[in-house]
Amino acid sequence: MLEHLGWQEAADKITDSIEDTIASKVVTYDFARLMDGAEEVSTSAFADELIKNLK
Repeated sequence: MLEHLGWQEAADKITDSIEDTIASKVVTYDFARLMDGAEEVSTSAFADELIKNLK
């Protein structure tokens, strides 16, 4: 949606945060069951990690 609005920088930051958070293996159940060594967290904890990883 942000890309559609022309806010490419914001869209890129969110995408990067998602990629970084998943790479750190701090994920919700749906990802954790597919990843070795992942830390399963709640949806709200995952959102907190996304916010923490925004750069």
